[in-house]
Amino acid sequence: MSVELVINADRCYQMAEERALTYFKTLQVQLSQKTYVHNLTKDFQSWKHNHIHHHSLFSLFSSAKGKPDSRGFHNHIKYLDYTGKLDPYLDRSISYIFMRDLGKALDSKDTQTRIQNVVASLKKQLTNSNSPDTDMFGVVEMYKWAQKEGIESTIIWLIEKLKTVSDYIPKGMDEDHAKRKLIKIIAGVVMQEIEEMGVEISSDERSFKLAKAIRLGYCYGLTYPFIDDLLDANVLSVTEKKHYSDLIRTTLITGTVPALGDWAKDNVELLANIHSELREAFEFIKANQRSETLKSFFEQSYVFFHSQEVDRVKQLSNDNYSNEDIYIPIILKSSSSRLIVHSVRGVPEDDGFDNRTFYYGIYNQLADDFADMFDDLENGAVTPYTYYLTYHQKRNDLINPFELYWSVISHLIHNVYHSDSKACEVILDRAINGLKRYKERMGTKKYNEVMELFSSGNPKFNTLIQKMVAKADDVDFFDKLLRDQMISNLKKDRTEQEEFIDTIETVRLEINNLLPIQKNDSFLNEPITDAANYSLEGDGKRLRPIITWIMGINEYGLKKSAIVPLLRSLEYMHTASLIFDDLPSQDNASIRRGRSTLHVIYNNSIAELTGLFLTQKAIEEQASLDQFESKTVLSVIHYSAQMTGEMCKGQAMDLDSRGKELTLEQLNLLCFYKTGIAFEAALIMPAILANTNEIELLALKKYAYHAGIAFQIKDDLLDIEGEQALIGKQIGKDLENKTSTFVSILGQDGAKKAMWDHYCLAMDSLKEVTLNTTFLKHLLNYIVHRDH
Repeated sequence: MSVELVINADRCYQMAEERALTYFKTLQVQLSQKTYVHNLTKDFQSWKHNHIHHHSLFSLFSSAKGKPDSRGFHNHIKYLDYTGKLDPYLDRSISYIFMRDLGKALDSKDTQTRIQNVVASLKKQLTNSNSPDTDMFGVVEMYKWAQKEGIESTIIWLIEKLKTVSDYIPKGMDEDHAKRKLIKIIAGVVMQEIEEMGVEISSDERSFKLAKAIRLGYCYGLTYPFIDDLLDANVLSVTEKKHYSDLIRTTLITGTVPALGDWAKDNVELLANIHSELREAFEFIKANQRSETLKSFFEQSYVFFHSQEVDRVKQLSNDNYSNEDIYIPIILKSSSSRLIVHSVRGVPEDDGFDNRTFYYGIYNQLADDFADMFDDLENGAVTPYTYYLTYHQKRNDLINPFELYWSVISHLIHNVYHSDSKACEVILDRAINGLKRYKERMGTKKYNEVMELFSSGNPKFNTLIQKMVAKADDVDFFDKLLRDQMISNLKKDRTEQEEFIDTIETVRLEINNLLPIQKNDSFLNEPITDAANYSLEGDGKRLRPIITWIMGINEYGLKKSAIVPLLRSLEYMHTASLIFDDLPSQDNASIRRGRSTLHVIYNNSIAELTGLFLTQKAIEEQASLDQFESKTVLSVIHYSAQMTGEMCKGQAMDLDSRGKELTLEQLNLLCFYKTGIAFEAALIMPAILANTNEIELLALKKYAYHAGIAFQIKDDLLDIEGEQALIGKQIGKDLENKTSTFVSILGQDGAKKAMWDHYCLAMDSLKEVTLNTTFLKHLLNYIVHRDH
């Protein structure tokens, strides 16, 4: 069956190549005539007055005394603010983003006004941050921003999608890099949308546009981990990469995503998941294109994809590539990657934006390739730098990419931005900052070796450059600081998450071994102990005793042997509550923890007696806390008895509410009694044993309140969204029992919003806790992301 073509792939790529070749020839002329040396030498003579300072003895003493490591995000911002450098730092940083991501010329008064507004807003956000641990792109900050903009549902969708991406990233690919790049692209699309919004726009329209921009940004950004990175990695075989590339090419040429087809067993599940996500993303972008921009979108997308493919198949062992072979695909892929961001949003074409973005791309690409040259060389990748490193002694015709880099800079300053002083300032700032960062990362010796190779043809100009690198100040950029922080946070979160999972499983297994109740031989026929052990043997999460274990042993420093009775008591009490919940007189559940409920295996009477038995065993265990002062143990027992009574009231409220429509306030109260109290007990009881102060106890109670409700909301959502095999109990029981839930009162979207509201409030409460709260933070993440 023939498929109608949306674009003429060969023709559109040929036209793009012709444009890139014209640009490349212009750069070659400047390179051969060394005009860039004269131009930039003059530019640097003016530029250095703002960046090379003759320090007084006092200022040298002060700077040596106080300047922090720039990798410390909040310390660096504080330092800049204290020294009065924050405003110019943010000004050059935002100006650079307006040039690179928004395609703006800096000589416009409107653009300068907008930059100043962004700088003022960002400075306020950075300097008013209440916590040094605030992550600008963290879940809490994103959701709080969403609340202000009225786009909570979109951010919840994004959070779920980012988790999906993380789950699908296979071994052999960099998950942190993939997420950072994806978030960066989303932010870029959102910035473009905000920049083009009119001042008279209504709040509803603003929310609509922002929500759409976030989804479009995600859909486009998804191509980096699932196309570019996947094809660069060693996850797929050579044959699979060819097949996968053909799928992408067919999609861009025909405008239709083809079926996945047959794949080798090892990668079929991975590719099925990725194919599904990419198809959904593609259809969303396509559906949001205007008819007059649709063809342009497909053409730019094809140019971007094909130029990457041309580069990807190059072999470093091939010594016959011409300069055009090396540079034309780079010009195309570096420019089209940003031009697509514009077309993805379906906005009308803008010649000024198009030209500036087209010429700008290779500037960034050459800077990135310079920074990564030795990693690329190790991986056998063909870039201008790796190819020159490999063949410069053999091939006199090869263009030195470092010289071409400065030619590009000269061309941008004087031909694209028409010698605008602000553009010149920002571009030179960026160039010198890149070299300073490279020198710091590689070390002076290695840096000098690199410079000797790439600057050999222009010793005088190189001397000037190296003087700027050695002496210039105030050339650092906020996006680099933010990038470093984001990478650090992503790696830290991933490491902590892995440790959290390992800890949970290790402690869970240890707790499981503590729970079985020894049978009294004098009552050979009594079924209660067997019934209790049957319930305890179920595949329970053991969250409550795990929380007590981590907080008691790891944070309060209590001995494991000392709190074993408390661990048992918590799980005995919780299991007893589940037995009662499952009875025909209450929830009438037939499955619990993946097995038949106790009253189904035995009978109602035995189930009731077993629940009572476990309650008494819990008290017995608490009374066995013999390594603590008796007054402290009595406080634990007293608190436990109170909480058990409150939980009973909560269950009674739940039974009484059947068939009735509760208010949100009533449901919050009910859920706290049913669920939140159990979380509170797991936190407070070890705190009581550790003689924790009242302020800390109140903060922990606040955390438990919100975490407990978030947990219950997730349970309500799983009752309609979950899989019974994973949950271990019947789904749809709330509807069957006519139980008021967060979903029945708020709807599915409203329930998700409420869950994330409580998530953020719980996270905020941890700021008042003096202990290490890493475990509690990841416990919250587990609560809202769990599938059972």
